[in-house]
Amino acid sequence: MTDSASPSTTDQQATVRGVAWMTGALFSFLAMAIAGREISFELDTFQLMFFRSLLAVVIVVSIGLVTRNGLRQFATRRLPMHVARNLCHFVGQYGWFFAVASIPLAQVFAIEFTIPLWVALFAPLVLTERLTPVRIATAIAGFLGVLIVVRPGVVEISEGTVAALVAALGFTWAIMLTKRLATTERALTILFYMAIIQLPLGLLPSLGNLVMPSLETWGWLVAVTCCGLSAHYCMARALALADATLILPIDFLRLPLIAVIAMLLYGEVLDPWVFLGGAVILVANFWNLRAERKRGS
Repeated sequence: MTDSASPSTTDQQATVRGVAWMTGALFSFLAMAIAGREISFELDTFQLMFFRSLLAVVIVVSIGLVTRNGLRQFATRRLPMHVARNLCHFVGQYGWFFAVASIPLAQVFAIEFTIPLWVALFAPLVLTERLTPVRIATAIAGFLGVLIVVRPGVVEISEGTVAALVAALGFTWAIMLTKRLATTERALTILFYMAIIQLPLGLLPSLGNLVMPSLETWGWLVAVTCCGLSAHYCMARALALADATLILPIDFLRLPLIAVIAMLLYGEVLDPWVFLGGAVILVANFWNLRAERKRGS
């Protein structure tokens, strides 16, 4: 008899921990969307981005000061890549927060779920990956899911819908550039340059009408900043512990949950077309994941 756990038991424990971390990411994303909507009642999107980056600088620098190597860990030889990554990320963040303030939250999340498909399609342009027929097919399927969600010609395409699509593409390019940076840069270093570079990008357009947030809005700003950091940290831990095919269904729960929350808080109507389009996008993501696993095996 041995005290060591069997491989199957260890795998099960890792999966349970992965699910727990993904649940943390799930609720962080939900809270971030609600906080973004609440902030939009007082601040415009550029102002939100500025104050969020300001708080992120304070948080990341504080963490840097109390961790090993202090502020020296933020030294980099890849500043141009950080700038390119954060220009894309800023476009994505701006589009996402603009959409959160403008259209039903479930629609924002459904469109956001296409990001892995666009990454698979565009990765050969930035990363050393091949463009396969499956990647093309899943991207087309994801685009069809978006068409079901937004229904052009049946429902008027709003600025918020366009912003959500732009956000998905901005995040797509930011993710690919992050993958390249991650080969040499620490996660905290990437977050540091995200906050520092995006700080003036949010400030400059806000100078003409910059207002000091109320105490309540400061609370929402702290929430949106902390939830943004925790969401990505929890997701990274979840993917390190459990297979992506197990994690993806949990992440997809964001769609029905945010739809119910938005109905209760903001009176948004539950739209069956959003759920149908979201389901098509989910199936496309599963198809792509399975194909990538077969390629890697």
